[in-house]
Amino acid sequence: MGKKKERPYKVFKIEKGTVIDHIPAPKGLLVLEVLGKKNDGIVSIGLNFDSQKVGKKDLIKFENKIIDKEETDKIALIAPEATINIIENGEVVEKRSIDVPQEITGFLNCLNPNCVVNRENLQPHFEVVEEGPVKLRCKYCERVWEVKYDMVENKRK
Repeated sequence: MGKKKERPYKVFKIEKGTVIDHIPAPKGLLVLEVLGKKNDGIVSIGLNFDSQKVGKKDLIKFENKIIDKEETDKIALIAPEATINIIENGEVVEKRSIDVPQEITGFLNCLNPNCVVNRENLQPHFEVVEEGPVKLRCKYCERVWEVKYDMVENKRK
């Protein structure tokens, strides 16, 4: 057998915005769901790239959108090994670290149908009990959940 041919990545370059790289596959779409899809420019999504850092990776580029620290930390709930690059004039001007927040209020729903948060008009509230993979405990029913698609509030779409 011959040497494996390297395939070049064909990824849209942005002049200004945010690049979220090294998202372990297949979590890219979940990261996008958590951040919401609303954007003034193009949103590019690359799925299942080869990566020495995480094996297979996903990549998201938001043109003309600079993600703030609060949004960055939401990404840590799903992909703590992800890297965030802020782009200005086609160059990386900031490499941002992400931190797993210890408490999360809103944007995620408790999956327990009997939880009081799902029966009354209460804002969901979780505390992080484990960081790899991230597991959350509902402050109301005390059930522990790994972050999944079903937990992301539909209002973010």
